Amino acid sequence: NLDSCAGCHLQPAVGGTSPPVNPQVAFATLNGAANSVPSFITANGPVREARFVKNPDGTSDGGVHDLFTIAGRSDASGCRLAQPDFEKEIAHRNVIFRIPTPVFGSGLIEQIPDQAILANQANDVPKKKALNIAGRPNIVLAGHAISGQANKNGNDGTVARFGWKAQNKSLLLFSGEAYNVEMGITNELFQTERDETRICQFAAVPNDVTKTDGKTPVEATSAIEKFALFMRFLAPPAPSPNTPGGADSIARGRNLFSDTGCALCHTPTLNTGNATVAALRNQPVNLFSDLLVHDMGPGLADGVTQGQAGPREFRTAPLWGLGKRLFFLHDGRTSDLREAIQAHRSGNFFTFNASEANAVIRIFNALRNYEKQDILNFLRSL
Repeated sequence: NLDSCAGCHLQPAVGGTSPPVNPQVAFATLNGAANSVPSFITANGPVREARFVKNPDGTSDGGVHDLFTIAGRSDASGCRLAQPDFEKEIAHRNVIFRIPTPVFGSGLIEQIPDQAILANQANDVPKKKALNIAGRPNIVLAGHAISGQANKNGNDGTVARFGWKAQNKSLLLFSGEAYNVEMGITNELFQTERDETRICQFAAVPNDVTKTDGKTPVEATSAIEKFALFMRFLAPPAPSPNTPGGADSIARGRNLFSDTGCALCHTPTLNTGNATVAALRNQPVNLFSDLLVHDMGPGLADGVTQGQAGPREFRTAPLWGLGKRLFFLHDGRTSDLREAIQAHRSGNFFTFNASEANAVIRIFNALRNYEKQDILNFLRSL
């Protein structure tokens, strides 16, 4: 999908999210590659990955499909890989999109203890009941109640927390998957080629492994480990005290954000535990997320299951750094923060086909215009 991590994670700096000029357009024909640019990739639009909901035989897919191949490139003589027919799949409503998640402060998120996440899940029960919000432990409830569940790792039961559906439990796993899925680089965690056509492979063995054979200088730390370390120590975003709208408006917006119920999912602060590294030990993490997955209704549903996160469920997106982002929601469908807020509401409030956020969005919509602006100013200050 691209040839560097920074190509996708560049706004407002390396480690961020989709930049203002989409590098995928130029990458499509790099070194003479014979790719067409899919309709959902535009010069001023977000960097996107594409997933097919179903396989041709009707079984579930959900995996990332390579946007581009190396066929035709000057450094890939003889490779004849075919680019997927995305327009055909779009016509059949079989394609969903994801944009890059920012990784600032991710080392702090990694060090939040599972028990802190689960304890926070049980907080504010009276407020949740007042809004018809019912907490639940790791089960899927339909309807309009805000509950949220931890997306637990199937092997060891730990709480996963990275990715749009909280599908990855650690930065190392996140790193290895991104190397393989987004850039086609095999590694110690993902050793299988994206396509096993040998003439289209640059290396007969995984591209990125620990080298101890004596034929090359010993490389005790692989590239994915170095990348995980880089992400682990990226500083969290620093909120602005007075921009936009002034300090008073931001303060009012923060209070309204809590009063409307937004903070019941977008938890302002969690804390790290007894991390090995002092810089990450017992630190506040002002991420504005509970790191749980929630049923967001039919309007945001993507039809893909990852781990225990179902087709309509998404991790509560951390809001820190929101003021520097250009595209919102998991698929980058809007650059308008107001539209992104309204997209949280979908389905009928009185049926079991509704977003958990419906009641909160109803409260938000009942606010006066200047109160809504205060909330927007607060969000943009993060």
